[in-house]
Amino acid sequence: MLKWIVLALVLVPLVVLALTVRPLLARLPELRRAAAKLQRRADEAASLSVAAESLQQRAEALQSRLETTQQRLVLIRARRGD
Repeated sequence: MLKWIVLALVLVPLVVLALTVRPLLARLPELRRAAAKLQRRADEAASLSVAAESLQQRAEALQSRLETTQQRLVLIRARRGD
């Protein structure tokens, strides 16, 4: 009799655990695909961030060149007497 009680106390939780884990294991491939998709998006975001930083630097360089060109234009106009 004690043997059946011990057996029930061991097997019942194992069956409950198996029934609980089964749906999670069924969703594992879906979760893996979602994780891979998120990783790809993170990589794309990092790439876009680098591109945006490069573009920002180019814009700052162009702004500097524009200011220099404007100063030269003012000097040229001053020499002409415009």
